[in-house]
Amino acid sequence: MSEEDDPGTPGDYAERVLDTVDLIPAGRVMSYGDIAEWLGEGGPRQVGRVLALYGSGVPWWRVVRADGVLLPGHELGALDAYRAEGTPLRTAGPATEGHIPRIDMRRARWDGRTPGADGAADG
Repeated sequence: MSEEDDPGTPGDYAERVLDTVDLIPAGRVMSYGDIAEWLGEGGPRQVGRVLALYGSGVPWWRVVRADGVLLPGHELGALDAYRAEGTPLRTAGPATEGHIPRIDMRRARWDGRTPGADGAADG
């Protein structure tokens, strides 16, 4: 049985994903693919699966789709967290369903190297 088949206890890969999410400074984000690339293992879907199974104890809202669209079904909770943390957002136009903003990926994306929240002000 693989760790993906056993949602009870996070395996080694899941622990590394969760540890990485914990490193993302407030006000910054990484995409699912960024985390997989940073770990050098898995892919966006594997990272998403880990967060779906075990992510409630980490700042899950800091892991986003590469296009900055908020996680369907969790938009409002995430949006509250983004606003509280000062995460750069892009205003949604009137044609956007529900007028929910997106993450400004150019400004909010964390490279995994800039130390802590002090590195958040980069432009």
